[in-house]
Amino acid sequence: MIANAAFLAAITVFLLLAWLAGELQFLAPYKAVLFREHGTLIAGVVLVLFANLCALYYTVARGLFLRETGRKLRHLDRQLGSDDTALEDLRPFLNP
Repeated sequence: MIANAAFLAAITVFLLLAWLAGELQFLAPYKAVLFREHGTLIAGVVLVLFANLCALYYTVARGLFLRETGRKLRHLDRQLGSDDTALEDLRPFLNP
């Protein structure tokens, strides 16, 4: 799930940078000066944007895909603990 969130964040950052490069074509003659003077700041902003997008996508994916996990595990635990369980083969491994 973390790899998927990082991949989506990387794709989003790439698309945003590509769109921004198209919109800021008038600054092309000054790109050497801009990157020399402000390159670390630009890289830091891109890195922070990537981290925030990664956290956002991870939170959304966790909320969507792991919503019912606790209820399902609680149901399975109750089923395995009952006497008339359908999984009699597992009982020796659960209660040593």
